[in-house]
Amino acid sequence: MKPRVGPYGDRAVLVEVDDVGSAHQVAAAVERARRRGGAPDHIEETVVGFRSVVVHLDGSDTELGPVEEWLVDLLARPGTVGSDAVDGQAGHHVDVPVTFDGPDLEAVAAMIGAPPAAVVELACRPTLEVAFVGFAPGFPYLVGLPPELAAVPRRATPRVSVPAGSVAVAAGFASVYPRATPGGWHLLGRTTTRLFDPDHPPYARLRAGDTVRFSSVRADPDGRGAGRDGPETHPSRPPMTARTGRYVEVLDPGLLSLIEDGGRRQVAALGIPRGGPADPDAMRLANRLVGNPDGTAAIEVTARGPRLRFAGPAHVALVAPSPHDQEVLIDGHPVAAGVVAPVQDGQVVTVGRVHGGLRAYLAVSGGLETPLVVGSRSTDLLSGLGPGPLMAGDRLDLGVPSRPHGHLLPADDPPVAIRPGPIRVIEGPHRLPPGGPDLFTSGPWTVDEASNRIGVRLTAPHLPTTPVGARVPSAGMVTGAIQLPPDRSPIILLPDHATVGGYPVIACVIGADLPRVGQLRPGDRVEFVSVDRRTARRAMARQERALAGRVSGWFPTEAGT
Repeated sequence: MKPRVGPYGDRAVLVEVDDVGSAHQVAAAVERARRRGGAPDHIEETVVGFRSVVVHLDGSDTELGPVEEWLVDLLARPGTVGSDAVDGQAGHHVDVPVTFDGPDLEAVAAMIGAPPAAVVELACRPTLEVAFVGFAPGFPYLVGLPPELAAVPRRATPRVSVPAGSVAVAAGFASVYPRATPGGWHLLGRTTTRLFDPDHPPYARLRAGDTVRFSSVRADPDGRGAGRDGPETHPSRPPMTARTGRYVEVLDPGLLSLIEDGGRRQVAALGIPRGGPADPDAMRLANRLVGNPDGTAAIEVTARGPRLRFAGPAHVALVAPSPHDQEVLIDGHPVAAGVVAPVQDGQVVTVGRVHGGLRAYLAVSGGLETPLVVGSRSTDLLSGLGPGPLMAGDRLDLGVPSRPHGHLLPADDPPVAIRPGPIRVIEGPHRLPPGGPDLFTSGPWTVDEASNRIGVRLTAPHLPTTPVGARVPSAGMVTGAIQLPPDRSPIILLPDHATVGGYPVIACVIGADLPRVGQLRPGDRVEFVSVDRRTARRAMARQERALAGRVSGWFPTEAGT
């Protein structure tokens, strides 16, 4: 069957194929065309799934039709997909020594009706292939297991934390957990082989198409064994220190204050989420007010903001969902949100509760120059990349400032967080599973307390509790995708989402409405309406024009004289 090409929301294209080998060939063909200058300019990267490839575009206002047509033409050329296709670069091979003493080894042995030694022999027998990388940075999905191990399902109850270096099997795949993360696979053993290093490119040791072979080794003589020295997602860290005399000191971090910039680009194929602000429009406006480029690192404030002491002069601006109700203090004196405010050496800026939404953005002239991790200063709550939530005692370096602007003009529409009306979505790319709740008629939905920057979880109390068999071959994910897990509670993916997933995506929020999703609070009620791609593109164009005219004048005068 020939590849099937179709839209994936308004910011990506999905190519569906019959097997993972064809998916590798499609991705290789797209990347070859990009290297040779023969691909559309707006293609940013490709992410391989088990039977699909997601082609990500670099802007929400990009027209998908020409990209789809180009892909259909590319894939129709002889030798692009099929037994005679050439994948491009040959994958490399990695041998992984494993100490097979995992907590699930005996349980897996019981499942297949064999002794633990037979499980070890089965795991070490084949050469496995990396089908794709996702779920977490550097996490490889390995195929080629013997039928006995390929039949082992996921655990009924996932673990809250799986140690880095754990070797596991589930649902036809094997893998090595490169970092400490939650996980629902069966743990057979552990290894010291390091598969992900955020400090050194190319970051992930394995890519789609590479091969892996496990070998059995004994535990270390000191009893620690393999896997204990691998990289971990650290639950705590020492305070950040400043390298210059111009910095911001965190006196009180607030409820959840995070450093975010434009995010990590062109690394989704390594399992690394893009990240960045949950409300990109608000962060862009805050940066523009103080004279920074749009993607400059700022502080994302969640629910209640921080208290910060400035070492050296600066200008600050806070953009909040409901600026007239927002409390911002400099040395105890109130200042307005949405305007540029000068701060002198030693002064303290305090951001109170966020009103009208969940998040606000505090930008500082010159931006926050914390260390780069995989090309970004952003904190990613899923993978643990970046500095994590701000802590008391952190000192954040500031960059060289530019001339700040004047003030933020009122929006023509109400603030995004309190704008009336349903959230607009493009249906698909997957069909609603049989017995699954219809997104448009089963609402209104309520935002669950378990929501975060990874995803907004929705509930509707009147729905039946019978699970649906909601699974698809693991495919690339996009921000705004609405997944439907078996428990019938849809999840809208936010910037820190996993790069691949196995639940059907029944719709995607259009780019123009993503800022609204980033402002949803637990308890908010949500409804959806289906629109077409033309409507989505027009909405984004209108929104960009409106944003371009919101910041006016130059500090300290409105007219810029």
